[in-house]
Amino acid sequence: MNAPDQKEHFRDFLKDNIRLRIDFSETDQGRGLRAPPVEKPYDESAERISLVRPGKFENIRKVDLVSAIGGRASHRRYLNSPLSLEELSFLLWATQGVRGDRTGDSVCRTTPSAGCRHALETYLCLFNVERLKEGIYRYLPLEHQLLFEFKVENLAEKLAIASFGQSVTGKSAVTFIWTAIPYRMEWRYGLASYKTIALDIGHVGQNLYLACFAIQAGTCAIAAYNQDLIDDLLKVDGKEEFVIYLASVGKIE
Repeated sequence: MNAPDQKEHFRDFLKDNIRLRIDFSETDQGRGLRAPPVEKPYDESAERISLVRPGKFENIRKVDLVSAIGGRASHRRYLNSPLSLEELSFLLWATQGVRGDRTGDSVCRTTPSAGCRHALETYLCLFNVERLKEGIYRYLPLEHQLLFEFKVENLAEKLAIASFGQSVTGKSAVTFIWTAIPYRMEWRYGLASYKTIALDIGHVGQNLYLACFAIQAGTCAIAAYNQDLIDDLLKVDGKEEFVIYLASVGKIE
């Protein structure tokens, strides 16, 4: 495929022409197959940390939306100050928290998702959060808990290498890493799923920026990384689940 053809091929991803070529009665939903889980399963004997629930936030300042949007910016330099567990709880709720009751095979969250499919999982590389040890965690939105996944030696260094030398990923208080589980979206939309997943993660990233403004923290969204290295760091298979986006977070002046 020559360069002009490649350009047209990738531009087509941004369009919605594929929807005209799909018989949605042939998707797994159309064929009556059961929907995939709305949350990645976990070992119930694993270490879990309960988070501060919405409605119980006592130290999250109220900010007006105009100020939050106007103050939105990427920050790559952070203070050596920890996030509190309450602040981390707020950021997780703001980006993938559950809103309302579960309905059948779907659950509404604080960010929009095509067909309410929410094909994302939230992992955290924790470096400086009060009461929590360094390591890799996963957010459980249905339980509003953190699941401790595992400890990684030299985590900051390995994360920086996996993100093409962007050391900000390892100098943060916490770095969010989102993975996609495509089948959650494919079940309903088939080959029309991939653009919608990309749109969904954009909504999540913007919520993180606005939520960081409320806790006087900064964030920097990152879309450049070594796919194999970052997938291996999280111990995901790179096929049925793979990294799609990162964002470092830390306190700022």
